[in-house]
Amino acid sequence: MFEIFLVMLCGLSSRVLAKDAVSKGKFSSPVLENVRERQLVLEKNQTLQLDCRGRWDIEWVFPSGVPKSYPGAQLERSSCGKRANQFCSRLTLSPALAQHTGAYRCRYAHKPHRNTSVYVFVADSQRPFVKVQRESPAVVYMKEGENLVFPCKVTNPHTKVSLIKFPNSQIEPDQRNIVWNSRQGFVIRNSTLSYIGLFSCKTVIDGTTYTNTFLTHRPVNKINDVYLNSTGAVQELQGHMLALNCTVTAELNSRVSIDWSYPARANNSASIIKRIMPSRNRMAFYSVLTIRKLSKADGGVYTCHVESGPAKRQANTTVTVHEKPFIKIKHRDGPVVTAHAGQKSFRLSPKLRAFPEPEVIWLKDGKVAAEQCSRYRVDGYSLLIRDVAEEDAGVYTILTGIQQFKLFQNLTLSLVVHVRPQIGEKAVAMRDPGTIPRASRQALLCTSYGVPPPRLRWSWYPCPPRGRPARLA
Repeated sequence: MFEIFLVMLCGLSSRVLAKDAVSKGKFSSPVLENVRERQLVLEKNQTLQLDCRGRWDIEWVFPSGVPKSYPGAQLERSSCGKRANQFCSRLTLSPALAQHTGAYRCRYAHKPHRNTSVYVFVADSQRPFVKVQRESPAVVYMKEGENLVFPCKVTNPHTKVSLIKFPNSQIEPDQRNIVWNSRQGFVIRNSTLSYIGLFSCKTVIDGTTYTNTFLTHRPVNKINDVYLNSTGAVQELQGHMLALNCTVTAELNSRVSIDWSYPARANNSASIIKRIMPSRNRMAFYSVLTIRKLSKADGGVYTCHVESGPAKRQANTTVTVHEKPFIKIKHRDGPVVTAHAGQKSFRLSPKLRAFPEPEVIWLKDGKVAAEQCSRYRVDGYSLLIRDVAEEDAGVYTILTGIQQFKLFQNLTLSLVVHVRPQIGEKAVAMRDPGTIPRASRQALLCTSYGVPPPRLRWSWYPCPPRGRPARLA
């Protein structure tokens, strides 16, 4: 008996759970109760009434033609269902006008993706297009990979509309590449450059012609180059002016946005001037950032950000602000440096930091180096010696100065040139000494030279017995 009761209880429980599951699934999205079709057609000045039911709090989304403050739109909220645990909302729109044509959406406030909608046409024979023609054509953008849409939506789904390209070329829809949609307008799926120009949607009602005119524009987003007027790091003195010019080159018809990020941007310390210079085959955009009086807080990275549609580029530089001019100089490898005679080149290069750029003169043994020998050349802060020779040894002095601020500083270093040892007698043809009597005294001379002075060592080879090779003693 107990087993039968348990089976009945389990069956009852499963039916209750199933019923709850169906109930929950039924209102997983809100439901429009008084709508059976996906679209409604009303006449102008009629009343639109929509009832929406759901499990949670409900909100409405109206077409763009219905202002939020429209007095004819009223909402009534109530609890509904057998246990009053559901949410109901009634939308009343009266009077409905042509510009109210569009999709009306009912959705959960906390889950906007859970929604249901109906498209409402409010037919008006004197206003066949939802949007009234303006004085100037509306701009329609052609974007690569996207449909070209002429948004001439109508207030009556049965309105016959033609697409005309100026001056009088009619484009027939084929429902494949050229599609007419009363809720969107004309959709061109594979648009080409032939669709650049002036177009109009045209309809005739009771002998009256109505049009919506559009001008197509193909935006160009390719950025060719972005560069600053300073290719390297920028150094300036405190209180002086900084001017950075960001130049952008792009194709014709480009629309470019230029923005700057810099250390003191929050203080609005910089003024920015922008200019556009079109030419035959390109566009040049300029943005000049100027800070009249630099402070230490203005030091850091300055970045020019450029956008053209989805395309983005940037260029940056580092600005260092010095409190006062300076010269700092010291030896790189000590006060004495060494080179070797015969080297193709040798560089005397101390460590030198200065701002502004100093004047540099190199002396050799108290005289201007470049005037003593054509093999000496000043390269930046360094002295370059080509084809090093023994006579290049000496005392070198670098003179640095910033005349504008009366700053001067010198540094002296010595150059030692090593010369490979040489034996003078090897350069002279040796005569055969001939036969020397035994026990006689002979003098052998060896003359050598080198830097540093070489050391000499004598070796002799005794005469071997006849038939045997000589060996070193």
